[in-house]
Amino acid sequence: MDFVSIRIITADVARLVEFYERATGVRASWANEDFAELRTASATLAIAGTRTVPLFAPGSARPADNRSVITEFLVDDVDSVHRDLTGFVDDFVTEPTTMPWGNRALLVRDPDGNLVNFFTPVTPAAIEKFARRSHNGHS
Repeated sequence: MDFVSIRIITADVARLVEFYERATGVRASWANEDFAELRTASATLAIAGTRTVPLFAPGSARPADNRSVITEFLVDDVDSVHRDLTGFVDDFVTEPTTMPWGNRALLVRDPDGNLVNFFTPVTPAAIEKFARRSHNGHS
């Protein structure tokens, strides 16, 4: 089994796609006005409109209602990302901070209130952990 994507349901697909394109530098591929994907080497962030929810099960997902999931992006320099997002992101949850597990992390909220973490491994153990993943075809 391979984990390939996470999907965010939103009431405004274009707004959320614009946010993630600007925040990540990844261009979205649009299937239609209700569905777009931002693909990286290791996973895909799918963004879908509320009109797609009934295709799975009516009422099974609600936009802007997440308080438990953090979408994470491995970046080369989290402090540079912070500088780039200043003036663009409205809700910085934390400034770049080195975590006890060895990653320097920046936590923000997207326009729907979903948590987004940008991080850079900075300790030898964290750097090694992500170096091993990239050698196995994962990041």
